[in-house]
Amino acid sequence: MRKLNWKSIGPGLMWAGAAIGVSHLVQSTRAGADFGFQLAGVLLIANLIKYPFFQFGPRYAIATGESLIDGYRRMGKWAVVLFLLLTVGTMFTIQAAVTSVTVGIINSIFPSSFSTVQITIFLLLLCAVIVLVGHYKALDRLMKVIILLLSLSTLIAFVVALTSMEPTNFAQSNSFEWNVSNVAFLIALVGWMPSAIDISVWNSLWTLAKIKSTGYRPKLKEVLFDFNLGYFGTVIMSLIFLGLGALVMYPSGESFDAGGTQFANQFFALYTQSIGSWAFVIIATAALATMFSTTLTVLDAYPRVLNPVIGAIIPRANKASTLRKLNYLWIVLLVTGAVVLISEFSGKMKLLVDLATTISFITAPVLGFLNLKAILGKNVKKQYQPSKSLRILSWFSLTVLAFFALYYILMKAGIA
Repeated sequence: MRKLNWKSIGPGLMWAGAAIGVSHLVQSTRAGADFGFQLAGVLLIANLIKYPFFQFGPRYAIATGESLIDGYRRMGKWAVVLFLLLTVGTMFTIQAAVTSVTVGIINSIFPSSFSTVQITIFLLLLCAVIVLVGHYKALDRLMKVIILLLSLSTLIAFVVALTSMEPTNFAQSNSFEWNVSNVAFLIALVGWMPSAIDISVWNSLWTLAKIKSTGYRPKLKEVLFDFNLGYFGTVIMSLIFLGLGALVMYPSGESFDAGGTQFANQFFALYTQSIGSWAFVIIATAALATMFSTTLTVLDAYPRVLNPVIGAIIPRANKASTLRKLNYLWIVLLVTGAVVLISEFSGKMKLLVDLATTISFITAPVLGFLNLKAILGKNVKKQYQPSKSLRILSWFSLTVLAFFALYYILMKAGIA
């Protein structure tokens, strides 16, 4: 890739910034803490079966100069309305889940007399200012720094844990059993591994924003290189977080508390007790960078997505003045909804996270199908369409996701 133009790098890292968050810091670490390395294969399979649907986001954008939302519109208004319903049905829970974890980490690192709700409001307002004032350029630059900081600090922590731990027989206790409780956690783990498929739409919009901000239209190979850099980086990070949980937490036999601050306190304490107090700065930096980047990108993404969705349904709403007002409206609604949910789920961070990730798992086959149908549309030139092997993987993945989503629904209903 010697001829790679580095102006094409950015959307993939922003995708990674959104993906590496709750799914990695909380869910992957919980998987390692509860079951050692037993679920490492599950993480790899989850990343494999979701890969095509995430990749179709930037692929469609560079092929057509449009976002996936336009691809849905070409299928018919029903597809856009369906996507809108899925988005509205999940966005408040997702924003609340990632913000709740971030607030818990802030409370743990910087103890204060401020309440959880007060810190939540301050954090979301800070993110809103960055999004509204800086727009894409500021977010793009900030995300590159955060991802670099996160990767280095987490890798250092993992290497130290790997070299410091006493040999442990992980097979001695707590083997994964196929029961209702473990299956529910498995569904929640896969729901955001590496993230919710909604992010594929965000990535298509980030790709277009990158082209607009740089004036450079990259080739398909460059776009896929940027995407793969972010995607496979998240795969490695998921295994590292699982490894940290398995090496440090699993041998202790402790379980995580349901509250955000208590979870963060346990998270930091177990590392410092096992590795050394000096590691606190590294772990705290990695955790805070992870969750702040996720909170920021999620708050940026939903208004960015909802404006063209409304525009596709109501064409007269595409006026610049209307879109600006809508942008403010979405941010206000998103912040308000997240604050209300966090207030209602106070002390129940794990429950909020599991709820958000499970909803994403159930909706995954629908969004995956829409993405596949869009990239195979008549407006996408053949050279931009996925290869035969990628199509086969896509249909196989849809079948797997739909089967397990149905199985989970039947299991919860007491039928399976």
